[in-house]
Amino acid sequence: MPDVIETSGLTKTYSSGRGQPGVRAVDHLDLVVPEGEVFGFLGPNGAGKTTTIRMLTGLIRPTSGSAQVLGFDLLRDITRIKKRTGMVPEASNLYDELSAFDNLVFAMQLYGVPRAERAARAEELLARFRLSDKRDTPFARLSRGMKRALTVAAALAHRPSLLFLDEPTTGLDVMSARSLRAMIAGLRDEGTSIFLTTHYLEEAERLCDQIAIVVGGRIVAQDTVSGLKASLQEEPVVEVTLARPDGRVETRRTGGGADLTGTVRSVLDELPGWQVIALNTVRPTLEDVFVKLTGLSAEAMLTEKDGKRQGNAG
Repeated sequence: MPDVIETSGLTKTYSSGRGQPGVRAVDHLDLVVPEGEVFGFLGPNGAGKTTTIRMLTGLIRPTSGSAQVLGFDLLRDITRIKKRTGMVPEASNLYDELSAFDNLVFAMQLYGVPRAERAARAEELLARFRLSDKRDTPFARLSRGMKRALTVAAALAHRPSLLFLDEPTTGLDVMSARSLRAMIAGLRDEGTSIFLTTHYLEEAERLCDQIAIVVGGRIVAQDTVSGLKASLQEEPVVEVTLARPDGRVETRRTGGGADLTGTVRSVLDELPGWQVIALNTVRPTLEDVFVKLTGLSAEAMLTEKDGKRQGNAG
């Protein structure tokens, strides 16, 4: 399949003023995103994720480097790119005073959807995102989950080939987040390419076909989820659950190597009288990979995210 995004040396530097060196938010980014996939773009706060999206959607210009989006040059063909892509920013960008229906119609006006198609398309999107009964409700009065769903719907109003999702489930309750993840998976199954940033590593592991991990504006790893995990695990780790002679249960981990039977035997040789209750091969998670590459745990990542959101709200 062709690639929907291809960048070469894409760089964004923000001026610090007063003769100070600029801040390089994105640093010579070389990125390839295949068509028809959910592509995860992960990293800690300040890694350059949102800046990258803002460049690829034409909101800001790169300092240097080049990019192709849907086969169009980022600098020469940005109007064509905008007509074929959708963007869901971290904070919903719809109009509080407009109803759900009117927000969708307005989005279609902006993207040049023919007038004769707008009403039917709006009703179709409301039904798809289970918002038909909120058709005439002002955006400001919708729940947070409904607001996110309507924001995604608006980004799809013109049937884009590529959808950018910047932290789409941040701040949602469990059921709303689950519903939105199902929508994302459904869009991918229909052929929409999706570029996703998220601080929820379990969400990325569940949704993404490929993942790039970015630190300090540079990609430090890119592969499938299984490929990233395999790169971390040099040899299998075996978790052995044992019953001690006094009846208590204890779990131990040890390097497995190729000879699983030999591994268990070596554990029992050190523990005479113990019995094996359960035996599992422990495989690394995406969180393990992320921690190794960034030095930041998933918990710290979410703490950063919560602090940033509260700061923006203040």
